[in-house]
This record gives sequence, C-alpha cells and structure tokens, in this order.
Amino acid sequence: MILVMPAVIDPRQFDSTACSIARTMGLIGQPWTLLVLRDLFNGVRRFDELADHLGIARNVLTRRLAGLVEDGLVEKVSYREPGQRARHEYRLTQAGWELRPILLVVMAYGDSHLSGADGPPLRVEHADCGGEVVVRLECAHGHPLAPTERLRARPGPGARYVTRESGVSAH
Repeated sequence: MILVMPAVIDPRQFDSTACSIARTMGLIGQPWTLLVLRDLFNGVRRFDELADHLGIARNVLTRRLAGLVEDGLVEKVSYREPGQRARHEYRLTQAGWELRPILLVVMAYGDSHLSGADGPPLRVEHADCGGEVVVRLECAHGHPLAPTERLRARPGPGARYVTRESGVSAH
C-alpha cells in the first residue's frame, strides 16, 4: 500500500477528471491495450502477427490500434511485400516508447506476486551490458523510496478545484 500524507488542501476539493492517472488510463486502460503495446515493444508490428500472437479478435485489435494511433502512441506505416498489395505495420511513437516503464513495472509486479513455482517467464536485460533491467522508485534528489515509504501530494499548476455550490471546476 502506498501511504500518502494528506495534501495541504483536502483532495476532495480537486476535480478528479484533471488527474494524470485518469488521463493515462483513458489511453491505456482498455482491455488488451497493454498487451498490444507489449507486443509492439517486442517488435511484433504487423496486424496479422499481432492478432495471431495475442489471440485477440480482429475487430477488437482494429479498435485498439486505431485508438493508439489516434492518441499518438502508435503510428501506422505502409509497407509492401514483393508482389503483394500495400499493407500497414504499427510502430511506437516517442510518446508510446515513454510507456515502457509502466509495462516493466506491471511485469515486475507479476514476477513478484503471480509467477509460478518455476519463476518469472521472462528476464529483460540491457542489450549493451547484459545487466538485468530493474525499475526503481526514487525522488528527484536520488533518494531511493521503498514501496511503503510515505509520500506527500501537493496541488500542481494544472489542479482544478471543485466549487461546492455548483460542482463545477475552476482553476
């Protein structure tokens, strides 16, 4: 459990739709989306290969890929095999690549809490040195933070406050 010290202002005074977690979940929170992203990170780029590898219904994959393209996480790139019609493959944009730590954290959680007796099914290594990749939580000053370390939330410049009378948000 992450312990958060109370903010300077009661968090219920903030508009919860102006939340970076909620906004990110709007991009990646649909079923199958993280698995589509996982395969794209691993170099599976073509529609048929994604559908076969994931075992996902083609109409669901079409919607997920269209959403990822629309949200700017993936780009659609044309290619043509000799003698074949033009087709598309999907590649991560910079914004898409910046989601890699999220997938690594989800994987680390699964490795720690959901792996079978044989252990984790996959190890991720730094290609240059072979060191295992780990995701660490630390503050901007370089202090490592334990999962149970107390944190404090403060309003940021994009916070919106809910007015009690109307329920409408204001900056």
